[in-house]
Amino acid sequence: MSNQERHTRIAQAVRDAGSATVPDLAELTGASEMTIRRDLDTLAAQGVLERFRGGARTLLLRGEEPPFALRAREAVDAKRRIAAEISALIADGETVVLDSGTTCLEVARLLRERPVTVMPLSLQAIHVFGDTPGPATLIIPGGQPRTAEGALTGPLTLASLAALRFDTAVIGCCGLSAADGLTAYDLDDATVKKAAMAAARRTLVAADAGKLGRTAFAHVSPAALLHTLVTDTTAPADELAALETANTTVKAV
Repeated sequence: MSNQERHTRIAQAVRDAGSATVPDLAELTGASEMTIRRDLDTLAAQGVLERFRGGARTLLLRGEEPPFALRAREAVDAKRRIAAEISALIADGETVVLDSGTTCLEVARLLRERPVTVMPLSLQAIHVFGDTPGPATLIIPGGQPRTAEGALTGPLTLASLAALRFDTAVIGCCGLSAADGLTAYDLDDATVKKAAMAAARRTLVAADAGKLGRTAFAHVSPAALLHTLVTDTTAPADELAALETANTTVKAV
């Protein structure tokens, strides 16, 4: 098991149970207790969990958004497959508004190499396009970045979206179900997602299976307004069928 795989398993175990001891985590991962202590110190420094003597506890309240550092470690292979399919659905020359989030960050890494015009809605994605310039044209919106997350919100972000029209909006989500539609944890984030969708001709949703069948706090859109969902093959079949019934095209990769 690699360090990243072990960190992901530890973070998920602590998140699911609320807390975990060093011996329990050592048994779960097959690593030594000394290694687990170092892992917990690393994850605590990243804001993923909180250390206490002999173990760690989650920092999350019920319904609270997991830290970016934790989400970046989850379902990495699935997110990269989803990103590849999203990129394939976007034609050369398109204008794209790209949402914040870890899956959309993977999309940014692919679109950077494409002759498209992209307005990213997170500092992380803006840095992807800026660090290694490629054939893509970058448009930088205004806005205030959310702490740690880097997602841009506020009146300047909304004004940037209102001033433009895009071929495609690539939207991430915290939860998606046929019954409750697309949802987010944060009200400001939900407002930006709504504005991005309103500014685009079509909406592509990038969401790994862990987001399907879940409902977060802030409503963004009913499922009927989503043109295409790209998810992974472990997504629940009943939820995918319900979304298709709601006229959302579903692609599982």
